[in-house]
Amino acid sequence: MCDDDVLRFGPLGESCIHLCVDMQGIFAEETDWHMPWIARALPNVRRIVAAHPARTVFTRFIPADRPGQGRGTWAAYYERWSSMTRQALDPKLIDLVPELAGFAPPATIVDKTVYSPWMETDLDERLQARGIDAIVVTGGETDVCVLGTVLGAVDRGYRVVVVTDALCSSSDAAHDALLTLYRSRYGQQVETVTTESVLQSWSP
Repeated sequence: MCDDDVLRFGPLGESCIHLCVDMQGIFAEETDWHMPWIARALPNVRRIVAAHPARTVFTRFIPADRPGQGRGTWAAYYERWSSMTRQALDPKLIDLVPELAGFAPPATIVDKTVYSPWMETDLDERLQARGIDAIVVTGGETDVCVLGTVLGAVDRGYRVVVVTDALCSSSDAAHDALLTLYRSRYGQQVETVTTESVLQSWSP
């Protein structure tokens, strides 16, 4: 573990959960939203899930039912991505990837229709009821739904740990830019470490 791969605010404990963002077939398979990195990040995501299955919450991004559906710019978005609406997709692609699906339960699932899991869901209420104050974030995309997840958690006062080698994106440049942003602008609220550091610092 190198000097910059250390949890600055101490080890993780029972008040921490793992929030795994959108590791679904729609991103893993050869669709218009395919994330080439997902296969590379998946083994590390799975290691964290396997170590803490009951403390894992999976989010799933649920696309609109049909083109043009949604509020405001989302309607135009689904005109552009009509191939990714539910009426055009195999329903099985909405599910978690097979390597992770077997962990739920005991892991739980939160469905969302926007990038952030904090809107239109009861995620914050669920975590508060469990006494959670820290969140380990993995999944994809680094620069889209992970970004919405991280900033929403920061706004709600959670300690946020972003696992750098358990993220995936379709853009190397945007991924790198977001990690730089977290380190340079959100260092008091966001920690960036590797899977190994998380596993060593978070007791089962």
